[in-house]
Amino acid sequence: MIEFDNRTDYQFDIKLIENIADSLTSKDIELILTDDEEIKKINKEFRGIDQPTDVLSFPLQDTPGAMLGVIVISLDHLLEAAQRYGHTPSEEFALLFIHALLHLLGMDHEKDSGEMRKKEEEIIEKFNLPKSLIVRNS
Repeated sequence: MIEFDNRTDYQFDIKLIENIADSLTSKDIELILTDDEEIKKINKEFRGIDQPTDVLSFPLQDTPGAMLGVIVISLDHLLEAAQRYGHTPSEEFALLFIHALLHLLGMDHEKDSGEMRKKEEEIIEKFNLPKSLIVRNS
C-alpha cells in the first residue's frame, strides 16, 4: 500500500504508482510529494547536500511488519523534467517512483554492473512508460 502525503496543490491519480509498487513488493511505502524548498532541506539534513533534487529514497530496517521505506519527490523537478522530456507529469511521477523504489529494494546504479538500469528498463516497458529515464541515466 502507498501512503501518499501530497504536500502540494497538484493532484495525481496514484493508481499507476500503486500498480508498479504491487508488482515489486508487498510492503507499504510512504510517498511524499513536495516542492524544491522542502526537498532541499531534507537533502541537506540527511545527505549533507545543500540543493534540491528530483527524488530521495530512505529505506527502513527490514523487520517484520515494517514499511519498506519513504520516497520523497519534488514536484518542481518533476514538472520541469516532464516538460523537458516531452511527457506527462503522471509519467514522470511514475519514472521517478520506479527509480526510488528500486533503491528501496536495495539496488544501486552507482555500485552495480547495470542491474538496476536493466530492471528500470523492464518496468518501464511493462507499464508502457516513456523511455526518457533510460536515456538520461545512460
